[in-house]
Parts: sequence; C-alpha cells; structure tokens
Amino acid sequence: MINIVYMATPQIAVNCLQKLLNFNDINIMAVVTQPDRPCGRGKKLTPPPVKDFALAHDIDVFQTESIKNDEALKNKLKSLNPDFFVTFAFGQILTQEVLDIPKIATVNLHASLLPKYRGANPIQRAIYNGDEETGVTTMLTVLDLDAGDICKQEKIKISQDMTDAELMSIISDKAPFIMYPTLKGLYNKLFEPVKQDESLVTIAKKFKKEDSKIDWTRSAQELHNHVRSMTTWPCAATMFSGKNIKILQTSVVEADEAFPCGEIVKISADGIAVGTKKGLLLIKRLKPEGKSEMDAYAWSNGVKLKPGQIFE
Repeated sequence: MINIVYMATPQIAVNCLQKLLNFNDINIMAVVTQPDRPCGRGKKLTPPPVKDFALAHDIDVFQTESIKNDEALKNKLKSLNPDFFVTFAFGQILTQEVLDIPKIATVNLHASLLPKYRGANPIQRAIYNGDEETGVTTMLTVLDLDAGDICKQEKIKISQDMTDAELMSIISDKAPFIMYPTLKGLYNKLFEPVKQDESLVTIAKKFKKEDSKIDWTRSAQELHNHVRSMTTWPCAATMFSGKNIKILQTSVVEADEAFPCGEIVKISADGIAVGTKKGLLLIKRLKPEGKSEMDAYAWSNGVKLKPGQIFE
C-alpha cells in the first residue's frame, strides 16, 4: 500500500484526488489545504473545493495559513509517516523540513511541459502566447520554483479556440493518470527522474488585474489569444463610453489586413468586428459593466452601436 498525504486547494485538483481514491493500492492518509476564504459578493466564508470533497469521503483534512510555520501540523504529518506528499495547486511554499517528512518524496503535478512555464500561471500563459501545445508534468519537489527532476510528462494539443477554462478541465482529467504511474514507479523504483534543462527555462508570471486591458494596437490573433486565456480571472476587457466591457468570446477574421485600431468596422448577427493592426477581432459574447453576460450583437442593438465608433 502506498501511503500519501494530498496537498491541494482549488477545483482543478479535485479530480486527481477522486481518482487516486479509486486505486486499491493507494491510501490517502489526509488532505492538507488552505483555510476557508471569503467568497462572492456576500463574502461568505467558503471552504476550498478539495476540503469539501475530502470531508464528503471521510478523509482527514488539515487547514493552515502557512505549513512552514505550523509546528503542530508538521508534527502530525511526521507521525503519519507517509511515503509521499502529493502537491497540486496547493498554493504554499514548502520548506526543506516539510519536504523531508515523506519517506520517499514530495511529488508535484505542474500544468506545463517543464522546464517551460515554471511558476504560477502556466495554463493561461500557454494560451496567451499562442502555443499550440502544452502538457502536464510530475516532478520531484525541491526548494527552487518548479525546478525538480521530471518524473513523467504528457503533451496536450491546444486548439485554436481553446480557453483557459477548457484547458484546466483537460489537465484536471489527465492529472490522476499521470500521477498514479509516477507514484507506482517511484515506489517500486521502476524509473529514474530526469534533470530539467536549465537553458530552456521560462517563467509563467501570474496575471494581474491590469493585464486584462485589451491593447487594440496588437494583432487580431494576439487579442484572440488574450481573450481566450482570460475567461476565468482576470477577464479581458475594453472601455466603451466610459464603461468597462468584459470580452468573453472572439474569433479572427480577415487576419492579414490592417484596420484602424479599436474602430468598430462591422456589426452583424455574428458579432462586432473591431479593427487591429493586423486583422479584425470579431467579438461574439461580452459582459457590459453592471450587467449579465450576453450576445455581442444584442448588446450592440441595445446601445445603438454604429461602425466608426471606437473601443478604448
């Protein structure tokens, strides 16, 4: 029996936990996650998704603001004497003291093909940069950010219109089926992890709210990548008549022609075609400030939008 403590927080990590429970040679000893946080307009205290799932399946849950400073939790984890810690979007930095607790290793699942996109935002950055391929990697956790030896990798094709939410779902589905053979292989010494090529390292910095603003002087393809990389948070946005407009779904038309940047060129049932330095960005769905998500053409009718007007 392979004994593990699972350290994770968001929804993307729930499926991996669920599937690992189904393997009869895996024993989930406990889950470690972040504290409950205020959420939504009412700021209601809300548990992390991983906590909800664990409690529903009678798994012990430990919550901490900082595992490195939580002496009681560290002592508890030492008493469990697990073979592995498994981390997946846990959201806390582990110290060497914590990494030394499991008998075999701490294994992390990272949502990129390391060493590309080390850091906090690999899923969104891959789409934002227009990559046609990404993947998932299991690696041994070390103190340096996402720098540990690679155990296993699986590639994922990024389609032209794939969003960050869709890619997150695919990675969530694939996670347990790369993590399980990793744990089995390490436990039974069936493979040797491989060092990362430091010359190929790139960093996926976390997006900030100000990164959401659409720059109409970029190409339509770049802006389409921008929009589909930010359907979760922060959402791609522009301004019209002093109001913030979140852009939720787009496509590229007339990709090679130059147009006045930010100018509304055409309005049709298909959407609102906006000029860029290279091509038209067709806005299909949007969310006006203070209103619900809607079809772009319906919004254009409501505000009596006309060609020649400008998105800021």
